[in-house]
Amino acid sequence: MTKFHYYKLSKTKKIRYLKNYQKNHDYIVFLHGFMSDLEGKKPKTFLSFAKKNKLGFLALEYSGHGKSSGKFTNSNISKWTKETSLLIKRIVKKNRIILVGSSMGAWISLNQFKFFEKQIIGFLGIGSAPEFLENLMWKKFSNKIKNEIIKKGIYNLKHGDYIYPISFQLIKDGRKNKVLNKKFKSKIKVTMIHGKKDEVVPVSYSRKVLKIFKNAKKKLVIINSGDHSLSKPKWLKLIKKELKLITN
Repeated sequence: MTKFHYYKLSKTKKIRYLKNYQKNHDYIVFLHGFMSDLEGKKPKTFLSFAKKNKLGFLALEYSGHGKSSGKFTNSNISKWTKETSLLIKRIVKKNRIILVGSSMGAWISLNQFKFFEKQIIGFLGIGSAPEFLENLMWKKFSNKIKNEIIKKGIYNLKHGDYIYPISFQLIKDGRKNKVLNKKFKSKIKVTMIHGKKDEVVPVSYSRKVLKIFKNAKKKLVIINSGDHSLSKPKWLKLIKKELKLITN
């Protein structure tokens, strides 16, 4: 049974999270993707990996996701970034950090460098999707969809079995959170893992992330049969192997 915790942001707002407390140990901080939560395979896989390797662990559900408070349509990259940094300060404190970001979680991870650059010792991205709101959504929307978002403030985007309510404020906020033009000088281990059959985010996004890091020990792992989520046991096993190399 997975034990969840809640962090109170205010009297009415709370963030659900998972943790493995380890005093004076490195922490894995897992950041999930767009409209995802902590019920999937990845958070539990990385939590058990952390316990097995005597590492601290933190994973949170951003506002509007999972069992955390708030409406999804009122949230954005800036809010999710702020919530993540708050939880890191509260739970991880001064311990060293290995960031693991899945899809949008890689974008939120890159935003954490402005707060914790000296603490971050590694970064692993899974199907990394920084700046996806502008490049993979807005730029590809038809004029009809764009006009609907501008007029009504929202558009319900159907993708597979899911409906994503895309708000205009979310798109505009994404533009304030550009990361692909940044240059990080951290001498850390950075590994990007991407499925070759990813139909959501092109492999080029993982390459773009690697370019940001000038002095890092960089690695790109392309899984030929891999999709966007990379949640099958064989893929998770490979991800854990790469994570082990970063934590050592």
